[in-house]
Amino acid sequence: MNRRTLSTLALAFATSVIAVAAHAAEVKNIVIVHGALADGSGWRKATDILEDRGFNVTIVQQPITSLTDDIAATRRVLDLQDGPVLLVGHSYGGIVITEAGNDDRVAGLVYVAAFQPDKGESLLSLASSKPASGMNIRETKDGKFLYIDPAAFPNDFGADLPKDEAEFLAKSQVFAAKEAFAAKVGDPAWKTRKSWAIVATADRSINPELERAMASRAGSDVTEIEASHAVFASQPEKVADVIAKAANALSE
Repeated sequence: MNRRTLSTLALAFATSVIAVAAHAAEVKNIVIVHGALADGSGWRKATDILEDRGFNVTIVQQPITSLTDDIAATRRVLDLQDGPVLLVGHSYGGIVITEAGNDDRVAGLVYVAAFQPDKGESLLSLASSKPASGMNIRETKDGKFLYIDPAAFPNDFGADLPKDEAEFLAKSQVFAAKEAFAAKVGDPAWKTRKSWAIVATADRSINPELERAMASRAGSDVTEIEASHAVFASQPEKVADVIAKAANALSE
């Protein structure tokens, strides 16, 4: 075998390795961590849109009993994925993905009207720094869990949803442990991974100025959408566009 043949084979091998690596880096898995005081069912429309575009979408139904429990629930779903993952978090889900996103399978992060904490911060510390306009949070009788007053829920959480949808969300909301809201975050994944953020400009559950400030600090690619806190349900096409844009950017 002469030198030219060896060179040709070496080039062919190198090209095939690069092609395999590029294919392996393609991000087709989307894992969504829903927020507190809701569950993953509100993501149905956005999920359908993303799957129609060729993505594999899985939604974590974390218990919201503690940040540790919720990170563990997210990791169990990450374990099921074949290939790199784009991790998406809404609201409190942003707290969860900030730590769970340190998993080696996570290629990038998308924060959807979400908390985007730095090390040592908690949901409570961030929320109190720039209070939201909707402040109708109640404690359960045992003092361990929080929920939104059902009468105020439609206006505070999903003012741009059809009334019957917002009222159903109020009835089906998942109560959040106070412990989860008070938990401090460790090393944030957004410091080592690319991130994207959606600011819901009519959000009454998280102050939009806080969403902007957190995204700016993290260097996230920001998209602003005129929507309530339930932007994932009221504007599913626009939210899916941002998620798809992030996945495609990570695949380049």
